[in-house]
Amino acid sequence: MFKNEYQGGAFVEIFSAQGKNPGAKWKILGSPSVIWKEFDKEVKSFVFVLEGSSQTNKIQLPKENKQILGLIQRFLVLQIYIPLGQDFSTELLITDLRNIKRRLYLSTVHKELSSTPLHAKIPLFMIKRKIWCNLCIDLVAFTSEIFKGAVFQSLDGIIVSANCKLRKIFTLKSKPQDTADKDGMFNWIWCSLSNR
Repeated sequence: MFKNEYQGGAFVEIFSAQGKNPGAKWKILGSPSVIWKEFDKEVKSFVFVLEGSSQTNKIQLPKENKQILGLIQRFLVLQIYIPLGQDFSTELLITDLRNIKRRLYLSTVHKELSSTPLHAKIPLFMIKRKIWCNLCIDLVAFTSEIFKGAVFQSLDGIIVSANCKLRKIFTLKSKPQDTADKDGMFNWIWCSLSNR
């Protein structure tokens, strides 16, 4: 999807809740009663809301499993709000320089890191709840630290599961400054293995 597009700028937008049909490129798994778009007064913006079971209610990009995203920038950022007492997870399909496909499954359900050569379950214990934040994932660091000797090449798929409100998803070429955005709304949450 993005493989042949220019990715040399500061960021590449993957998802925005703005516009007429923001979920058009995404595979939406769940009914309109559990996944919908609404206006959020706190951020003064439209957001996607995912509620219910994280096993069945999710959005996936690309829609077709045979397609790949081909995103090469190092940092993945989700502008997200996770309610109190609810679980949240995101699954990332990455490809390394040897063209081996691997999965990173980040979830509030997991209590400790566990991994196999192709799959890792990563606890999201540092996530703040009931507050809008920029969840920033260093794809290069995760790939090399979890899958010893592997070198990140591209992010080829993403699944976001309930429960959350989602405003934007984008990649960044460079590490962002650890400050709130210009409106002071979004705190930065760094998702790294050094916090274990």
